Amino acid sequence: MTFGWLKRLWRLFLRQDWIAVLTAVALLGIGLAFIYSASWRGEDTGIVGAWFHKQIVWASLGGALALTLALVDYHFWTRHAWLLFLVSVVLLVLVLVAGRKVYGAYRWLVLFGVPVQPSEFAKVALVILVAHVLGNPALPPHSLGLMLVVLLLAAVPFMLILVEPDLGTALVLGPTIFFMLFAAGMRWRYFFSAAVAALAAAPLGWYFILGDYQKERILTFLDPARDPLNSGWNALQAAIAVGSGGIHGKGFLNGTQNVLGFLPRTVSPSDFIFPVIAEETGFVGACILLGLFALLLATYVRAALVAPDPAGSLLATGLAGLLFSHVFVNIGMTIGLLPITGLPLPLVSSGGSFMLSTLAAFGLVQSVFIRRARAPSSDTIG
Repeated sequence: MTFGWLKRLWRLFLRQDWIAVLTAVALLGIGLAFIYSASWRGEDTGIVGAWFHKQIVWASLGGALALTLALVDYHFWTRHAWLLFLVSVVLLVLVLVAGRKVYGAYRWLVLFGVPVQPSEFAKVALVILVAHVLGNPALPPHSLGLMLVVLLLAAVPFMLILVEPDLGTALVLGPTIFFMLFAAGMRWRYFFSAAVAALAAAPLGWYFILGDYQKERILTFLDPARDPLNSGWNALQAAIAVGSGGIHGKGFLNGTQNVLGFLPRTVSPSDFIFPVIAEETGFVGACILLGLFALLLATYVRAALVAPDPAGSLLATGLAGLLFSHVFVNIGMTIGLLPITGLPLPLVSSGGSFMLSTLAAFGLVQSVFIRRARAPSSDTIG
């Protein structure tokens, strides 16, 4: 009996998308290497140097979580989508009530002595719920009412995250939901109406929702020389780091913007890890990194295409949208294409909650891919 269960588990393990696994491992390895570089200061690594060792722990825990979620049938999570969403909303509310304030924002809850960022897990819970709703054959497909329901569901975590405030995390929900609605076959005229409504509401967001520092970041993006020694410092130093890497880079541990502290040490291992990589490995290294992300994204899309049902396809699509949005916004802000939003780079940036949520998403996509052909019930766990 036990041997048969282990045999089924082994068969599921072997059905994983090994291209995706190897790509994710490569990105994790790159992240660890350059978090070490961003933390390294000769003989004295200081407090920031501890980030490297913590990242090893988070990556290990995240890998175990990803494998567990890959082996469990994703239908188990879609069946409990409402419960997961409700728990994530409650945690977001608790952040505002009893969260830890760091750099002027309430984004963390301290659970058993460990700071946790609920917004990271709320993103994944929202994708699971939207996949469940849009993939439900009992609901009228492609209807305006269904689209409004999805947008209202997304508005709940969006507003709670925005109030923390965490504009970057809130904004990635928009394109993620768009990709899912598009994959579900929602009519273009509904998208056009939603876009017009969003543009009409933009002035209200500027005056009544965005904080002064968020407005300053946008104004500095439009005019980088507006405040080069304060709000524009990170963006300017990141651009210098990327540009100074040249074709082949300055070499590992030799990035001057990083090592000399021009690129702030408090952000270089996390939100600004891409400039560290680009400075030390150059254009070639940056292209390799982007190629790995493109390959990983392609495996997510492949999982969506071979999924056995609409819910699985939409789940993989939503998580692909989440991955794409994070990569696009993070790299875009560090090379001056987008305003600074403080969004980390998946699998590469330092961070506990973000690493766990990213690898949880990876595991869910693997779960969809493993069940790409309707597996016999004996090969289903969960």
